[in-house]
Amino acid sequence: MTCLPAQTDKKLGLVIDLDTCVGCQACVTACKEWNTGGHMAPLTDIDPYGGHVDGVWFNRVHAYEHTTEMGGRTVNFPRSCLHCETPACVTVCPTGASYKRASDGIVLVDEDKCIGCKLCSWACPYGAREFDTQVGVMKKCTLCVDRIYNDNLAEEDRVPACVAACPTSARHFGDLGDPASAVSQLVTARGGVDLMPELGYRPTNKYLPPRAHTERAAKVPAPALEPVRAEGGFLGWIDRMLSN
Repeated sequence: MTCLPAQTDKKLGLVIDLDTCVGCQACVTACKEWNTGGHMAPLTDIDPYGGHVDGVWFNRVHAYEHTTEMGGRTVNFPRSCLHCETPACVTVCPTGASYKRASDGIVLVDEDKCIGCKLCSWACPYGAREFDTQVGVMKKCTLCVDRIYNDNLAEEDRVPACVAACPTSARHFGDLGDPASAVSQLVTARGGVDLMPELGYRPTNKYLPPRAHTERAAKVPAPALEPVRAEGGFLGWIDRMLSN
């Protein structure tokens, strides 16, 4: 089985705001486009234009209807690898193919060592592993390691593709091991939470819960409109005929 590093220098991860995610799927398509030619390429598509579409997707967005005393709302829930501090997918791997980096805490898969046994996908409670049936190996989110460390990109572009593509800034990237980082402060300010913390895997990625809505709509006091008087002449005659 594969061992975990005693500690990591950084805890790179994502903070996802469930209050501002609109479920547009921009993060999904940007992830697919970048990683199809990236570190874990290719991301296989099976029957993409047929009736049984399947394939490898590192990021998926699910939509749920949430009902409260104030009414219902749609909550869009992006799901990908959470890069846990104690990931079961790593410790269960018999070949060392699944591993956690000591430098930044990112969980990766070494395809040369992967034998396709799928133990990691069974161990992961978040459904974050994607088995590529055409290649015969397991694949997963890499936090775009070939992008965030790419010196050929401008510094502001060295973020995961999903973060760069989000039109509502619902996705944030940074070092969650640094209390002074922008993402750590955001988690503190908004009460960020782990996904299924009772399992004890300590996900690095955090979710910001939807804000409570106290009113369904803004109440704007406005005077009642006065009845419109019919005009004289031909237009007035038409108005009276249509009103009968």
